[in-house]
Amino acid sequence: MTPLILGVVLLLVLIVLGMAVRIVQQYEEGVLFRLGRVVGDRGPGLRLIIPFIDVLHRVSLRIVTMPIQSQGIITRDNVSVDVSAVAYYKVVDAEKSVVAIENVRSAIDQIAQTTLRKVVGQHTLDQTLSETDKINLDIRKILDVTTVDWGVEVTLVELKDIQLPDSMKRALARQAEAEREKRAKIINAEGESLAAAALGEASDTMMAHPLALQLRNLQSLVEIGVDKNTTVVFPAPLMSTIAELGAFLARETAAARAPIATPVAPPTATPAAAPTAASAASALVTVGTNGHQSPPADLTDMG
Repeated sequence: MTPLILGVVLLLVLIVLGMAVRIVQQYEEGVLFRLGRVVGDRGPGLRLIIPFIDVLHRVSLRIVTMPIQSQGIITRDNVSVDVSAVAYYKVVDAEKSVVAIENVRSAIDQIAQTTLRKVVGQHTLDQTLSETDKINLDIRKILDVTTVDWGVEVTLVELKDIQLPDSMKRALARQAEAEREKRAKIINAEGESLAAAALGEASDTMMAHPLALQLRNLQSLVEIGVDKNTTVVFPAPLMSTIAELGAFLARETAAARAPIATPVAPPTATPAAAPTAASAASALVTVGTNGHQSPPADLTDMG
């Protein structure tokens, strides 16, 4: 009987030790209750309690990820959307999380849903889509104020998904397309304005240098002639030049066909001729004693 009693006693001792020994993990903190009253906190490690008298509640101090299920919300501009989010929280006071509230996770889940519906309902659809950071911060602030008495800190809240009705999706698509067309027209108008200013400067330069316009016309003709086409383009300045050239040729032709008047030289006095031998011979007269002219003698006889 003695060995049997010793065995029973040993078994009871092992059972009591098993009930008295508790192990608190590194990421946990223990809250010890003795006869229903909080005795204090117990850190990680091996902890001994009094069986049937002490109760040790172990609380995890790690960050908990809690998805917030999709909520049907009506925005301030009366648009129905479905918004889902995710919250991250951690216990900073193990004693409050055990004493102040029965189920921390369930309580935070419910308060997060109502806070999400409240905050999003205060914003328009455009603000909900564009100001998600501000909405996340507002939800977190409200949750922190509520959960601080529970020994819980909400570290982060993020909107995860925003579902829009199909009609609203089509309306937003039309709005985005109109916005893109507006920006395109504005950019096109700005380009036209810049091009007009550049053309004005170029025209001033060409007015100061007329040959620049002729060179530009020739360059345009070269560019047109690169492709195989049968269209001949004559710039307006070239046509005026051709007209001026035709007028010049017409004047020259008319001048060539007109009769040429020969100028008449004024009369000039001829100088007296020098007396020749014949004239001199004919001038020789023989004067007689009786006063009559005698015929001239033969010059050969005079010799």
